[in-house]
Amino acid sequence: MTHSPFINVDSFMAELKAKNQAEPEFHQAVHEVVLSLAEFLNENPKYQKAGILDRIVEAERVIMFRIPWLDDKGNMCVNRGFRIEMNSAIGPYKGGLRFHPTVNLGILKFLAFEQVFKNSLTTLPMGGGKGGSDFDPKGKTDNEVMRFCQSFMTELYRHIGPNTDVPAGDIGVGGREIGFLFGQYKRIANEFTGILTGKGINWGGSLIRPEATGYGNVYFAKEMLATKGDSFKGKTVLVSGSGNVAQYTVEKVIELEGKVVTLSDSSGYIYDPAGIDTEKLEWVMELKNIKRGRISEYAEKYGVKFIKGGRPWGEKGDIALPSATQNEIEEQDALTLVKNGCICVSEGANMPSTPDAIEVYIEKKILYGPGKAANAGGVAVSGLEMTQNSMRLGWTREEVDQRLQVIMKDIHSTCIQYGKKDNGFVNYMDGANIGGFVKVADAMISQGAV
Repeated sequence: MTHSPFINVDSFMAELKAKNQAEPEFHQAVHEVVLSLAEFLNENPKYQKAGILDRIVEAERVIMFRIPWLDDKGNMCVNRGFRIEMNSAIGPYKGGLRFHPTVNLGILKFLAFEQVFKNSLTTLPMGGGKGGSDFDPKGKTDNEVMRFCQSFMTELYRHIGPNTDVPAGDIGVGGREIGFLFGQYKRIANEFTGILTGKGINWGGSLIRPEATGYGNVYFAKEMLATKGDSFKGKTVLVSGSGNVAQYTVEKVIELEGKVVTLSDSSGYIYDPAGIDTEKLEWVMELKNIKRGRISEYAEKYGVKFIKGGRPWGEKGDIALPSATQNEIEEQDALTLVKNGCICVSEGANMPSTPDAIEVYIEKKILYGPGKAANAGGVAVSGLEMTQNSMRLGWTREEVDQRLQVIMKDIHSTCIQYGKKDNGFVNYMDGANIGGFVKVADAMISQGAV
């Protein structure tokens, strides 16, 4: 791309789309950031002069590879693997691996692009990356997942390293998968090193890492509510998803005396007007983490409503914490949330709100925590895990949780610094995008044409 001293959003996006065809999620992520940055870039022409925007939307490296593996019947299966090494201006590439049938190049580029800004906001020295495969762990045996992970790492290992690229888990990649991946890396590279985060606690993992994304999102929402003199106490909370992020979101909301009434998965959602208490949450964790069942079983167990194929945004709630996947809240969902009295949306998932939904939040001036700020707790504790690995020691649960709370407060402060408007309204989306951009852009300028 060529660049001029001033940014024209439409022409920039037209050029980006022409170069990156059939990647709608990537286009959406870039467009959101460029809209936030346009005025700032025009006021600070040094970034355009250095071509930072043109450089930051191009991955430093894109790796694609095939993954052959045998199922339990001896059939040869083939999947496609990816690693997008987006930007290493402030540290080694850092970002999760996603195993899901929907994985493709465009989705991983969007996630890697978001990760650059998210990692910058944490204040930790981490660049941005993302990877994964169109492999679906659901319905596979442990042995099949192990053989797939070993084949995946046999190719990936040559591209990663503790000072180069440190992947973590994401959708479809939990403790089991991280273990299999780590074991294969150790076997091939003949070294025990902090090559992955999200490891088991007895072999280099960090306390609080499984909880970090959910806890961090609730801490961020708590900071936003505090600006209005409000809290979670007595609030009805809508949560989507029922995996790792959703589970620990619910746990922390219960601790802060809020009442979570929904959970969901790809089959639909449950609505429990009495609220999901600690005992019910333990049951959900066993259902999802051990039995790998469906959320509809909750409705059968506790005699509550299950809406097949639905999403929870039509229910009445004060706070919405989307914790499932991208674009799960559309414009009509956002309008319904606001109409039903929702005062705060904080994103536990990556880009769960469409651009039209975000417009509704900002127009109605409700508290809105974008994913790159609100769900940065997961990668923040991954960064803390890297630190512990480098020092060959482990911190206590309280130490890690305290550091996580400080990081989420710092991210909130950055969002206010760059997102506060003249009328006092805080546009957290602008704040997160500009705050995340400045640190990376300044590092890129310092390092020259790289």
